[in-house]
Amino acid sequence: MSERRYPVRPRPGDDPRFTLGLVIDVAQVLQDHGYPPVTGRDFVELQQALFGFLYTGPGEEATP
Repeated sequence: MSERRYPVRPRPGDDPRFTLGLVIDVAQVLQDHGYPPVTGRDFVELQQALFGFLYTGPGEEATP
């Protein structure tokens, strides 16, 4: 099994890749695969989930 590459550093305050556009693109991919559209509070939850996956290691807070 290979070494993990996530979470990545730097955190999003220093990472220009973590944008609203990224979250919109992921939401669109989910919809393209048959999931319901991501709107309202679900959009915020998706953003937090992406943040947690990309930047949060064990024992760290997952708040963007």
